[in-house]
Amino acid sequence: MPGGVGAVAYNAIVAQRPGESGTVIAFSGGSLLNLSQGKFGRYGVDDVRWLASVGTDYGMIAVRADSPWKTLKDLMTAMEKDPNSVVIGAGASIGSQDWMKSALLAQKANVDPHKMRYVAFEGGGEPVTALMGNHVQVVSGDLSEMVPYLGGDKIRVLAVFSENRLPGQLANVPTAKEQGYDLVWPIIRGFYVGPKVSDADYQWWVDTFKKLQQTDEFKKQRDLRGLFEFDMTGQQLDDYVKKQVTDYREQAKAFGLAK
Repeated sequence: MPGGVGAVAYNAIVAQRPGESGTVIAFSGGSLLNLSQGKFGRYGVDDVRWLASVGTDYGMIAVRADSPWKTLKDLMTAMEKDPNSVVIGAGASIGSQDWMKSALLAQKANVDPHKMRYVAFEGGGEPVTALMGNHVQVVSGDLSEMVPYLGGDKIRVLAVFSENRLPGQLANVPTAKEQGYDLVWPIIRGFYVGPKVSDADYQWWVDTFKKLQQTDEFKKQRDLRGLFEFDMTGQQLDDYVKKQVTDYREQAKAFGLAK
């Protein structure tokens, strides 16, 4: 049921199938961002039952390997000195996750986000192609989009937007936070059910996901999709989602994207 980063499915479940315990719907961090900006129509974050998360991606900022900016501080200094010298490419338009990450970064460089040079492409692959062709100097995106390039010598990830350094081949990539810029941007993946699903059925799903999250096969499938551990279920996830939506709404208001 595609459309609107989950908006079509969200509205259909709440309005037409609110009590179907066998219908479990996927969501992402992008869904929560759009909810915060009122893009899901008349329904809000309280209108479904948040069930379980299955992993997360993280935002990142990257440049060409031969870029003069070797660290995030180098890039931020350049942005602050001359915002027009930095062209950021990303796979989505104003108000999207990629734009929000770029805007928050620009803000930390004392640059008006609405004056930063931001080029929106279709999808996550095009900005990387533009970066390789030197049509943009920076890519703001998700780590999962960068995985194919991490072992090569063409792209340098300046920072990941996670609380702590990530495992594996990303272990040597510093976080924005450790470089002095408090920017954390998880892109979670998870599931919810309709608002009228019974407590008993809801709890069955919660318990099932808890068991699933501990299995080796689940962890293998999560890793294959370029996701990192982010295991929450039931009330813990409900609290997290509602806080994220509140935070996103405040950010959107600050940037003039929501009332």
